[in-house]
Amino acid sequence: MKKLFVLLFSFLTISTCVNASSEGGEFKPGDMIMHHIADDYTWHFADGMVLYLPVILVDNGQVNVFSSSNFYNEHHELVPYKGYVLEHGHIYRANAEGEPSEDHAGLLDFSITKNVASLFLSVALLLIVFFTIAGRYKNNKGKAPRGIQSFFEPIIVFVRDEIAKANIGPKYERYMPYLLTIFFFIWFNNLLGLMPGGANLTGNIAVTFVLAVMTLLITVFSGNKSYWGHIFATPGVPKWLAPIMIPVELIGIFTKPFSLMVRLFANITAGHIIILSLFSLIFIFKSVAVGPLSVAFATFMNFLELFVALLQAYIFTLLSAMYIGGAVEEHDHVDDMGHGDGGH
Repeated sequence: MKKLFVLLFSFLTISTCVNASSEGGEFKPGDMIMHHIADDYTWHFADGMVLYLPVILVDNGQVNVFSSSNFYNEHHELVPYKGYVLEHGHIYRANAEGEPSEDHAGLLDFSITKNVASLFLSVALLLIVFFTIAGRYKNNKGKAPRGIQSFFEPIIVFVRDEIAKANIGPKYERYMPYLLTIFFFIWFNNLLGLMPGGANLTGNIAVTFVLAVMTLLITVFSGNKSYWGHIFATPGVPKWLAPIMIPVELIGIFTKPFSLMVRLFANITAGHIIILSLFSLIFIFKSVAVGPLSVAFATFMNFLELFVALLQAYIFTLLSAMYIGGAVEEHDHVDDMGHGDGGH
């Protein structure tokens, strides 16, 4: 199975590389890499295997729905359609010459792009897996877990004991649904992105931005009196430093989710770029000697990315739990005489 996976991965990736970046016989590695890591209105699985996704435009209240295949002619060249043109991954109104117009007012794009389709796929997969597990728990009460249930139970217990309990404390239970959701959502999409033809969903900064904002909102709205007291009246800090400390603490609230957003986006995107760059060496050097080495290094990187996929899900969930734990934790302030608030 491992050998079959390696052969399939190599064949489909190399085939897609050639098809996605060859124009007039010239190989363009930059175009190929951007084609794979960027969002698109088509989903290119391999040479000859293209899924044209639905375009949904709301233009000044008028809804236009059609297939993205209409933007391509028989030679797979971009052409205008219904007064719209596709250029550099975006849809614009077309002018009389069929080029993008500068007038974008009132044009809203709700199209099902590759990343959106991948998002739907991963959500459906998550629902199927965990409704199946929930059904097994319901039907096998008091019995040893079996099958898919036995595989996921240790992971769920690990998230509960080593991430939620360890960082949030006694109030961990109310945050377990969120922590489990982001852990498995990130992990599943990281793995799906490594499949041949997979979408780079967790390498899309809009997706990581939304995940980070969700952690920010939960942290802020969970903050207790002690949490906000540390921000607006930091214990042990002279009052004359408050004009400096309060802005610093407030900035810290936003830099934490910002680091979550950038870390996940950068690590996943970098992994994809490295793998695709290694495959590009085959067509850049056009040497038989380079081919096996490139495939070997790219395959090694792909297996390394399997570990990174799990690691990034763990780090994002762990840091989210730490930020939430800091917001709900009750602090015993110690005064200059060493006496705490709790009378210790």
